[in-house]
Amino acid sequence: MTVSTSEQVLLDAIDEHDIVSLTAALIDAGGENPGGTEEKSAQVLADYCRAQGFDVRIREVAPGRPNVIVSIGSDERPGVLFVGHSDVVPAGTGWTTDPFSTVVRDGRIFGRGACDMKGGLAAVVSAMTAVFRAGLADEHPMTLACLVDEEDTGLGIRAFVAEPGLRKYSHCVVAEPTDLVTIFGCRGASNLEIDIRGRSAHAGQPRNGANAISAAARIISVIEASQTELDEHPDPDLGPATWNVGTIAGGTGTSMVADRCVVTVDRRLLPGESAAGVVEDLRSRIESVGDIGSGIDLDVGVSMEMPGFLTSVNDRLVSTAVQSVIDAGAVRIGRSTDIWTASCDGGFVAEQMGIPTIVLGPGEIESQAHRPDESVAVRQLTDSARAYVLTAIRMTALAGL
Repeated sequence: MTVSTSEQVLLDAIDEHDIVSLTAALIDAGGENPGGTEEKSAQVLADYCRAQGFDVRIREVAPGRPNVIVSIGSDERPGVLFVGHSDVVPAGTGWTTDPFSTVVRDGRIFGRGACDMKGGLAAVVSAMTAVFRAGLADEHPMTLACLVDEEDTGLGIRAFVAEPGLRKYSHCVVAEPTDLVTIFGCRGASNLEIDIRGRSAHAGQPRNGANAISAAARIISVIEASQTELDEHPDPDLGPATWNVGTIAGGTGTSMVADRCVVTVDRRLLPGESAAGVVEDLRSRIESVGDIGSGIDLDVGVSMEMPGFLTSVNDRLVSTAVQSVIDAGAVRIGRSTDIWTASCDGGFVAEQMGIPTIVLGPGEIESQAHRPDESVAVRQLTDSARAYVLTAIRMTALAGL
């Protein structure tokens, strides 16, 4: 697609200095999670956007944990929704710089959250600024939902999709780091806790008890058999749903029959699956086996759930995003589209708001995020902002037809 004259004006308005400055301010504001410390980052973003003249709305979803919803343009026509988050994973150890004192060198920004995802937030704001200053906001409405708690339990996205406000959205772009590959689907995730209760006895007479650890081993065998079935029925794009036994803890001493064992399990979800359905199926499988053990009781609880999503690779949003990355002049190698084995807030948007969703952003999640000396290339931030501009104005133009 040829970049139009009006589009080129917007691309030329993307300011690298402003993106770097906002990224640095967001990094320096911290926001480690678990910990619930996003308030300072949220305030930095809100203050910056107010200074640009944007509509800024703040909703506190827990004490000191505000969602920030930033919009430009009319609320009478559908706009493009961008989703990001203000929290970062804990800094940890092994850094050669202060993780919350931004360093810019060799064309990269270093600091916790540079890649995931303070840089992505700054790129979205830069795109919105270009459209707003050009006087095109009413024609091309855009919203950034910057949410808390993405790295832990998802309080922010759950609150947002439950009460998204009065604005209407035609499409959603989640600005997570994808190395500017357009992600059109990802599996969901659920964490299950299997609490197994038996009966203690002396190890010299184990038949007098009911061993919860032995029961756990048989339950794990049931899970492994379930995985074999899942492998035989993969989704054509996302592959199979998966199980992973993450932790197991139980027993009191070697000479005692274990009366308690807790197993935690990760179950990746395909679109349309729910954690409740997985739990019901697992309990049915356990009951059908029949040899878990007499005197054994168990509960299966869900400690976390994130839905997956799958947007057709032929959807106009996907093709528009791919072309916009190209037209933005982004330098990248490899596939232009892909799926994620990870999960993100986009699943909630697709499931509960019912709009086509993709993930597209600066940085590479596997090699750059969630590690010491996290960084992102400045060039990718500007490329992302340019791609966001083109995607937004092209999709809002289509939605307005």
